[in-house]
Amino acid sequence: MSGTGATIAELAKTYRQGGRADAVKAQLARIADPAGEGARAFFSTFDEPAVAQAQAYDRASAPVPLAGITISIKDLFDVAGQATAAGSTFLRKAPPAKQDAPVIQRLRKAGLIPIGRTNMTEFAYSGLGINPHFGTPANPFDRAAKRIPGGSSSGAAVSVADGMADVGLGTDTGGSCRIPAALCGLVGFKPTAHRVPRDGVLPLSTTLDSIGPIARSVACCATVDSILADDPTPVPDVPVTGLRLGVPSAFVFDDVDEATAKAFEAALSRLSKAGAKIETVDASALLDIPQINHKGGFSAREAYLYHRKWIAEHGAEYDPRVVSRIVKGEIQSDEDERILVRERQRLIAAVSHFDAYDALVLPTTPLVAPTIAELADEAAYTRVNLLMLRNCTVTNMLDRCAISVPCHAPGTAPVGLMLMGAHDGDRRLFGVAQAVESALSS
Repeated sequence: MSGTGATIAELAKTYRQGGRADAVKAQLARIADPAGEGARAFFSTFDEPAVAQAQAYDRASAPVPLAGITISIKDLFDVAGQATAAGSTFLRKAPPAKQDAPVIQRLRKAGLIPIGRTNMTEFAYSGLGINPHFGTPANPFDRAAKRIPGGSSSGAAVSVADGMADVGLGTDTGGSCRIPAALCGLVGFKPTAHRVPRDGVLPLSTTLDSIGPIARSVACCATVDSILADDPTPVPDVPVTGLRLGVPSAFVFDDVDEATAKAFEAALSRLSKAGAKIETVDASALLDIPQINHKGGFSAREAYLYHRKWIAEHGAEYDPRVVSRIVKGEIQSDEDERILVRERQRLIAAVSHFDAYDALVLPTTPLVAPTIAELADEAAYTRVNLLMLRNCTVTNMLDRCAISVPCHAPGTAPVGLMLMGAHDGDRRLFGVAQAVESALSS
């Protein structure tokens, strides 16, 4: 369950007496441990600069507030002096970035120390986290079975779950922060997209992309979000008693597996007993989403326009399961794109009544993590990928914010409970999520 252990803000306070360099060295040792998942969770580590920065903070008389907190960086972000390869092979030979992406600059300024670049689905185009080029980090639950970590921010989640970083930096176009967080028993946050600058981040869909953290608690995600968004708005203290939580009436419960349904219903029961008001809300408009996206949606259209020159030159070097999805965007015309924009706005207007609730609550994913081996079959991969993305994609299509918090019983497969807030209701949602997290952890 989330809410256990020190938050990154509390951890930073303990570092005021020193010890940052030793902590960074211990995390680097975990990454390098051949018995662990570090070789698959990380593409590279920043050993010397990370330790040097931690030592500098240990010597400083008044370091910045979060000095010494480590953060893993998804392979989509520009880091000065390094190629931004996005989980691919051919971009590893690309020219290095000339400067850090703005979000990396903000994190460094706040005292966070980047510890390495993490694995991901190639070009972020899958919710499963499988990367055939470099291997796939195994989910921390039932590791012997080698379950998927979720994607596309697979390494980000595993780096936090295994104590190789204090927080992970990911992206979320259709669930890529929330899905791996849910499947690995962590908290993952997707902001209202415009709040966090996306310059210096290799895009999947410029319409749907957003940037968020994966961490061990809601408070940790809220702290990092305030840095990423440059938003000092305090998280409000929201009591669970009287919370009005809407459960969608349609779309998000189809094909939910038994473990997820059981954990979700148990979570609703606990929240109700804690004083929250659980109500069914009309979500029939969501049934239109598959038809709106029947030609691949924004992701296929925008990814194809971005990748078509690379595909012409390096198509054989792509993950076949990724490039096959990207090229579907070729069939979309400019008129199709105009229809997509219009239909998205119609959908957003059709669910304006969602704003009457403190949050909508739904399973983050319909399934617990399957094994990597189960997805070797092409049909199984396609079916499970679509299911894993389905619920999270709702938030991106509606241009809202959302957060996934663990809701499973200890010792069982991780299940995420997703809270979806209003457009620009991010800081309020953190207050709601903290109330829910506390009720589920008590």
